[in-house]
Amino acid sequence: MTKSPDAFRTISEAAEELGVPQHVLRFWETKFAFVKPMKRAGGRRFYRPQDLLVLRGVKALLHDEGVTIRGVQKLHKEHGVRRIVAAADPEAAAGFEAEPAPAPAMASGPDTIRLRAVLAAVESAKRRLDAALSA
Repeated sequence: MTKSPDAFRTISEAAEELGVPQHVLRFWETKFAFVKPMKRAGGRRFYRPQDLLVLRGVKALLHDEGVTIRGVQKLHKEHGVRRIVAAADPEAAAGFEAEPAPAPAMASGPDTIRLRAVLAAVESAKRRLDAALSA
């Protein structure tokens, strides 16, 4: 069964689709601030369709055009992520969002502190209940 083009990809699926090893995707994440897959619990990476467009562009620049890592960083700084995407798919770059919206910052303040206290109390109650049920 094949996934929808809009489905998220795991790192192994993304690596296979791009024809690069998984460690290369992890390395690119450290070198290019604009390569930001979603991360879930435990650090599992999930690549959105737009992430794959960006990665295809990075691969095209590095592997096909022979641009250096610093060169790709400079292209991004000077021209934005659309230029990176355009290296592999000029048509996709035309409709590509300029930059993804930043993730909302974790709230802080009295409400957050209260919610964390409630969460801690619930987790403590769950531990006591689990212990009682296993006895």
